[in-house]
Amino acid sequence: MKQAISTAISDGDRVYLAGFTHLIPFAAGHEIIRQEYTDLEVVRATPDLIYDQMIAAGCVGKVTFSWAGNPGVGSLRAFRRAIEDGVPNPIELEEYTHFGLVMRLYAGAVGLPFVPLKTFSGSDLPAENDNIRSVQSPFGDEEVYAVPPLNPDVAVVRGQRADENGNVHLWGISGEHKEAALASDTVILSVEEIVDESVIRSDPNRTLVTADDIDYIVEEPYGSHPSYAQGYYDRDNDAYLNWDEVSQTHESTQEWLDEWVYSVADRDEYIRKLSSDRLLDLQTGNAYSEPINMGEN
Repeated sequence: MKQAISTAISDGDRVYLAGFTHLIPFAAGHEIIRQEYTDLEVVRATPDLIYDQMIAAGCVGKVTFSWAGNPGVGSLRAFRRAIEDGVPNPIELEEYTHFGLVMRLYAGAVGLPFVPLKTFSGSDLPAENDNIRSVQSPFGDEEVYAVPPLNPDVAVVRGQRADENGNVHLWGISGEHKEAALASDTVILSVEEIVDESVIRSDPNRTLVTADDIDYIVEEPYGSHPSYAQGYYDRDNDAYLNWDEVSQTHESTQEWLDEWVYSVADRDEYIRKLSSDRLLDLQTGNAYSEPINMGEN
């Protein structure tokens, strides 16, 4: 991961860390923090703890998003400090609905100049965001809204497993992984495990992204902790509750970053810091790791 991040990302880049509730690339976000990037435009449909941590570390100059919070707990405290007090630095915001942001990715993925949609009807967002504009239908008098394409410089996407070429198996909530990968100039793929090509070929319906879209492949077990990877480990709810406590001040947030990000070399060392009992409690048995017998033709 260290090499992929250092090669793919530059200061000021537009970076998309994909994942919706699970398969969130926390390991990649921590590596971005360790390498002390600055002035990034971080884009995500649901900024949660990982973007709060990147903001607290001073990596972020702008957040393009459609919802922000600590899921099931409350606000993102570092996010709010940056907006309200400019700590550790001021950040710019560009806000959409979930559907509006994903449609921007879709437009970027398929090369459209814009995508029309109705999701902003009755919303205050068009008045606050110049990238949400009204257009008249070419087939009648109706006016709808439109959003422009979004093409991140770099996307980090996760999956449960991939072969060595980068064909990815992903199941559970697919979120915006596919759109982010297809829309981005450079794609870093992070998976729980790299498996033989026969495993991927055994169930092509799970292949969400293929090798031709991938630039870097990283095998990163527990790379989504404290989020989850369906079929591998569950969500660490205690970590989300703990973040609400440790992020109450900028100073206590920095202490957490010092212990859990800056002072560890990589995700392996991070995982070793977690207790074995805690990891065992999160494991789900990896029920889908074996090839599926499709029978003989």
